Parts: sequence; structure tokens; C-alpha cells
Amino acid sequence: MTTTTTIPTWVADLQSPPAAKSKNTSIPDPPGYSSQLSVKDKKAKSSSSTAVAPRKQPTTDEMDTLKLKKAWEVALGPLKNLPMTAVMMYMSGNSLQIFSIMMVFMAFKNPIMGILGTQQAFERFESETNRGGIFQVKLAYIAAQLVALALGVWKVNGMGLLPTTRSDWLAWEAQRVPIEHAVPGL
Repeated sequence: MTTTTTIPTWVADLQSPPAAKSKNTSIPDPPGYSSQLSVKDKKAKSSSSTAVAPRKQPTTDEMDTLKLKKAWEVALGPLKNLPMTAVMMYMSGNSLQIFSIMMVFMAFKNPIMGILGTQQAFERFESETNRGGIFQVKLAYIAAQLVALALGVWKVNGMGLLPTTRSDWLAWEAQRVPIEHAVPGL
């Protein structure tokens, strides 16, 4: 009795992949890619004496520039969140409800925690050669956090929780002393 084992089609497809489709020549190759070489040719070329040179390591100036760009992205992050936070605060209303109270709490907590964690946020970008640039980025980050904090103060004022009117301070005002008294006659 002979048994024939058939190979599944997916295994056969993996062992002999289909031929490559013809390339549209109107679309250029991406930078660093050459469609002239097939995968087998690339492997053969890399194993031969004319191997492709490895990518050179970036210089310290290039690394500092890249770190500074990434630090600016982190520093401007709080400003990117402001429009959405402002819309959510506006939509939550000015009454004292659990959602608006949570919004106000988060509006104060996040910027304060951001300001306190400024050093930790930028320590991975800082090096001996870019301290001055990182210091400017840190100042911009703190300014962005203060703008976010001002948004929280705006919300608290809109809810009427800030003592900004004269009626809020009536308990500390002295009574007026009248200049004249009028006595009703009988």
C-alpha cells in the first residue's frame, strides 16, 4: 500500500514564490532602494568582496541637532492639547457637577505635574554640548504648561469660584458710617 502525501498549496507557494510583477516605470524608486537588483543578487553582492558599506555613524553635532528637534516636539506637546482641552471645558458647562469638577482638577494637576517633571522630561535629550539649547526648550515647555494652567484658571473663573467681584469680599468690608440720620416724625 503506497501513500501519497500532497504538499499544501501554501507550502508550495512559499517554496517557489510567483514571479515579480512588472514595475510601472513612471514611479521612481524611493531613496536608497534600487529595483535593479533582486533579493538573491543583493545577498550575493553582500557576501562578495564588493559589499555595501555600512551606514556611517552620525557626528555629535548631528546627534545634538536631532536631540534638540525631538526636545522641541516634547516642549510643544502641551500646546497641541490646548484646543481639545478648551473645547471639553467649554462643553462641560459652568455648573458644579462631577464632570466639570474633574475637568478643573485635571486642568490644574497636569500642568503642575508637568512643570515639576520638566527635568525628567528632557534629561534624555540633554548632553554637554547642547545645554544652552535645551535650556531654551525647557523654558518654552514651562511657558506652555503655564498657558495650560491659565486655561484652568479661566474655567474656574467661568464657574464663579474665583473671588473677583466686590460681593465676594463683603464680609471683610467695614460698614459705612452715615453722615446724617433721619428720624421719622409722629
